[in-house]
Amino acid sequence: MSRISIEQVKHVADLARLAMTDEEAELFTKQLDAIITFAEQLNELDTENVPPTSHVLDMRNVMREDEPEPGLPREEVLKNAPDQQDGQFRVPAILE
Repeated sequence: MSRISIEQVKHVADLARLAMTDEEAELFTKQLDAIITFAEQLNELDTENVPPTSHVLDMRNVMREDEPEPGLPREEVLKNAPDQQDGQFRVPAILE
């Protein structure tokens, strides 16, 4: 018994704005059914004593603490600016 119908495949393709021939819809229906059948094998696993996790690997934060530090001197920041005015970056106007 198929777990997904050709109508469902066509509906999802329509939602995704994908053009699909009848032959492609039939092929994708078979492929998706095989994927779902394979994934259903996970239901056979005994997970009673397995704690829920959000990631399979032990994750830790490798980022440094966010500590405030003094900024760069204004002259050093502006020395590579293509245009500046009154100690600030000057950029083309985008609003009228």
